[in-house]
Amino acid sequence: MNLFSETINSWKDWGRVFQSISAFGPLAEQILRTEKLPPSPIGNLTPGTNAVFRTGRYVLKIFSPAESGFDGKKDMHTEIFAMKFADSVGVNCPEVTAQGVIRDRYEFGYLVMEYIEGVQFSDAVRGMPEKEKKYLAEELRRITDRMNVPCKRFNQIDVIRDSNRNGCWDPFPDPFKQERMTYVRDYDWGESVFVHGDINGDNLILGKDGKLYIIDFADALLAPKVYEEALIAAELFDFDRTLLRGYFGDYRREKLARLCLDGLLLHPFGGDIVKQHVGNISELQGVEELYLKIKERL
Repeated sequence: MNLFSETINSWKDWGRVFQSISAFGPLAEQILRTEKLPPSPIGNLTPGTNAVFRTGRYVLKIFSPAESGFDGKKDMHTEIFAMKFADSVGVNCPEVTAQGVIRDRYEFGYLVMEYIEGVQFSDAVRGMPEKEKKYLAEELRRITDRMNVPCKRFNQIDVIRDSNRNGCWDPFPDPFKQERMTYVRDYDWGESVFVHGDINGDNLILGKDGKLYIIDFADALLAPKVYEEALIAAELFDFDRTLLRGYFGDYRREKLARLCLDGLLLHPFGGDIVKQHVGNISELQGVEELYLKIKERL
């Protein structure tokens, strides 16, 4: 008898069950037994792409099986490499306790990691004194400067040739989409470095020890540095001026707006971020209009 009894024949099927404690509970218990870890009730954590649960002192991440339409073991490989790399350059991130594959009704890759006690960055800075906010942004700058450096290729993602891989730019006006694709293709992006790829308010934790921790490295890849910086400015900071000054120093508005434009145009989540943090997309007929809207936010 299978521990996992749900049917997965598509990405829609996976989306229906990947946060379900009842569906994954027996599988999680077996993984803990296999890894000789103490049994503990499982609870939900902030959802992403894969099944993520808290169990006692640990986070258990179960990756999507091939039958979902996306073999999550590629994410698993990326996350293992990325956390080891981040740790090697002095970035605070979860320690991997166990990793493996469990063969049940489907073949699931899994990771068991330490749970970081703390507060999500977006909650921590809400109501925080300006001096403390600026200090945290300065500390994040020190962290990303250590992390955003060249390293060997660890997955097959080519962000420049495949910058629309999740379709988030599809709702934009056709003239804008056409100009964006030309811009991304023809721009001189320079050197690619290691980037986390999704430093948002959920994935940056202010620990109980007062240190910043980065979690969830499944979107890590090699990309131009602006790919990381634009996401931090627009999504993590929501263009908060105190945080921007801490991270970017005494920036010129025009230069930072151009950096954000470049990074968001390149990022596969960029379209979603523009809609959430910049403004009405129906008016955007060209790249320069987006630049001006970003400049207004700054």
